[in-house]
Amino acid sequence: MSATFASLKYYNYRVWFGAALVANVGTWMQRIAQDWLVMQHLTDGSGAAVGIVTGLQFLPVLFLSAWAGVLADRLDRRKLLMFTQGAMGLLAAILGFLVLTDLVQLWHVYVLALLLGVVAAIDNPARQVFVAEMVPSSHLPNAVGLNSASFNAARLVGPGIAGLLIAAVGTGWAFVLNAVSFGATIWAMSIMRKAEFNRMPRPAREKGQIRQGLKYVRTRTDIIVIMVVVGVVSTFGLNFQLTSIVMVTEIFQKDAAEYGVLGSILAIGSLTGALVAARRKQPRVRLVIGAALMFGISAGIMAVMPNMELYGLVSIAVGFSSLTMLTAANATIQMSVEPQMRGRVMALYLIVVVGATPIGAPVVGWIAEEYGGRWGVGVGAIASIIVAIWAAFWTRKHWNYNVRYALRSRPLIKISYDAEPEEAQTEVSVLGASETGLSGSKGEVEDNCLSNSTPNTLVKPKVTAVGARPSAGRTHPPQSRRRKKGHKALTPQ
Repeated sequence: MSATFASLKYYNYRVWFGAALVANVGTWMQRIAQDWLVMQHLTDGSGAAVGIVTGLQFLPVLFLSAWAGVLADRLDRRKLLMFTQGAMGLLAAILGFLVLTDLVQLWHVYVLALLLGVVAAIDNPARQVFVAEMVPSSHLPNAVGLNSASFNAARLVGPGIAGLLIAAVGTGWAFVLNAVSFGATIWAMSIMRKAEFNRMPRPAREKGQIRQGLKYVRTRTDIIVIMVVVGVVSTFGLNFQLTSIVMVTEIFQKDAAEYGVLGSILAIGSLTGALVAARRKQPRVRLVIGAALMFGISAGIMAVMPNMELYGLVSIAVGFSSLTMLTAANATIQMSVEPQMRGRVMALYLIVVVGATPIGAPVVGWIAEEYGGRWGVGVGAIASIIVAIWAAFWTRKHWNYNVRYALRSRPLIKISYDAEPEEAQTEVSVLGASETGLSGSKGEVEDNCLSNSTPNTLVKPKVTAVGARPSAGRTHPPQSRRRKKGHKALTPQ
């Protein structure tokens, strides 16, 4: 099996992957149908109304995700997901019934979107952490990438099916089919092999667990940088279901079929980005920053495209860069946190990714309605470029550091990190008798710091003198683990 699909050799993940693909197709069908229902049938083309629906759907994430992260750390995630997937299927069925019986009103959509958001706030952290139970930690980046690939493969197919279905029989059946699709994930989880799960340690039930998660994240500058970058891009840039429908209907004067096709074109880039990410063994913070910058530039170009054909072409680059950013961020965080903290940290991450939508969607919807759809896309592009440039300068300023040491001999200095063995940290050898920069045997120290830890994180560097005495002016790997008499352990200044 190729490196891209390596995680599929594990039975539980293979079953989950197939079922999630089916459910994701249904989810994308509902997203398209819901926006079309609000935009074309329940309002007179109100982009603000679509923004409100989107905001209500993601608003609960802001208030419930931290608590949901505690549940994801404490409870059986498989059983929790079976409950949430069933609840989301029920809500989709109710909306489908209201549409098919011509009873639906705008406030119905608002209420159901809010309820769906409540369930999704509980579902999201558990679903993210559940991946780590189905594959070993060495395959976690690959599994995260394949999850994104599944989501975007569905995005490639779902909008097109929804567009054709809406044109043929209306929006109601799209909601019904989505309700049925959730049965696939429930069935998949019911047939998983419990003995093959990689059970992670669960924290004891005690007070202050949310506060512990906040305190942990506050000490991790690498996670904070990721959250700031992804949060800004998500707030103002990742509002595709809103900006796309405004551009298609108001700017390019197209109908539901073209709207669905545009969603599928965007997914081509997203799927490509996810598959490339699945081959990446060690994601890095700087990849998140670079992808955010690429997203801002490509979104800015997309905003000024004169016709739908060119708009769709540039959207491939937008989809690729956005998924590269999100997948790298997800994998970097999951691989660098302690297993018993993973649910709470991922919940806080999802607050800034998904929870940013209730803030950004109404704002972007208002801008699109007042100043045109192009400005709705352009605001996201400008914000993404600004935050990427800020993050690049901040990390360059704060994460470059030197080690000072002074000994009478020329010691061999070994840099190591207190971390799990699976995290594959770099060991660095340095020679000298005064202040020096660091160069690594497997890559630059700066690169290792950006991908694994920073001076302010919980992963603290150890610097110890080893008794080998290589030739002056050259860097060698460690020759001996035995320390010479008189040599002392060193720490960075």
